[in-house]
Amino acid sequence: MMKKWFIHSQALLGMLLVQLFATGMQVLSRVILIQGAYIFSLITYRHIVGAICVAPFAIYFERGQAKKFNCRVCFWLFANALAGMTLSLALFYYGVRDTSATYAVNFLNLIPISTFLASIIFRMESLRIGTWGGRAKGLGTLICVAGAIITSLYKGKVFYIGHHSNHAQMIIVAAPQINMLRGTFFLVGSCCSYTTWFIMQVKLAEVFPLRYWRTFLSCVMAALQSAVIGACFNYSKEAWRLEWNLQLITIIYSGALATAATFCLISWAVTIKGPTYPSMFNPLALVLVALSEAILLGEPLHVGQLLGMVLIILGIYSFLWGKKNEMHLPQEISAAAGPSYSPDESVLEIDI
Repeated sequence: MMKKWFIHSQALLGMLLVQLFATGMQVLSRVILIQGAYIFSLITYRHIVGAICVAPFAIYFERGQAKKFNCRVCFWLFANALAGMTLSLALFYYGVRDTSATYAVNFLNLIPISTFLASIIFRMESLRIGTWGGRAKGLGTLICVAGAIITSLYKGKVFYIGHHSNHAQMIIVAAPQINMLRGTFFLVGSCCSYTTWFIMQVKLAEVFPLRYWRTFLSCVMAALQSAVIGACFNYSKEAWRLEWNLQLITIIYSGALATAATFCLISWAVTIKGPTYPSMFNPLALVLVALSEAILLGEPLHVGQLLGMVLIILGIYSFLWGKKNEMHLPQEISAAAGPSYSPDESVLEIDI
């Protein structure tokens, strides 16, 4: 029974693991950004580590397979790296720096909504509002949005569940509020880049179906793009120097887990569940970040945060139930409702 449950729950467990990686990335990123780390050097080194970690998988699992590497493939790989790795991550980090990590994480919750709507617009996925599964997906999406909004706007009573340290809050938790308006534009731009990236994966999978080689080459291109863009803004040795500190730990962690492992897990999961399934787990990062900050850093929790977390979890369960219900539809109903994803139709990657 346990083996059967594990087989049927592999995609779910993989996405939960991805969100754990993302939570650690958020906490580490907060610290080094406050300490003044140069964002483009961080992104460059992160993708170099990611490429190194993915390379053995590409060489072993996809050895001997024909690699149709031409100008068309180069274009889609370049666009994939630019939209989903370089721009989205840079805009998100600049948004975190200009606002706060808690504020920025809430924008990640817009990605499932924008991806779901874009998938419908481009006829990559159908809403199927006439079925219980379609209604559950739409309701789950709305509940997730409501939970994110409540978490952001409503505070309520404050309490602590971990140790309370003012020193830790001042040094680690309090992000510098430089320009909220500019930071918001950065975060909206990051959300749009991620949405474009999600949709782009379908075409990229068609022209270059080798997922590990695709991830490796995308990381290499993203590192080159970040290096060139970063050098245009700041080419001083201090901005690009690596030392034995928390920044180096963050680079290794983000490259190995938040980039390489995350890409492989999600690219595998989307072949089974479709492009919207992985993005619906992004709101869990808000829950995990809030809890980890409360327990490890002594960050206060608000009633509004807990209420938002409950709504986000309920929304995810509603969406997952709707997705599972759709996968069991009879073929006649499925064909009448519109196109959907089969296991081999697309591959999706995400990097947060």
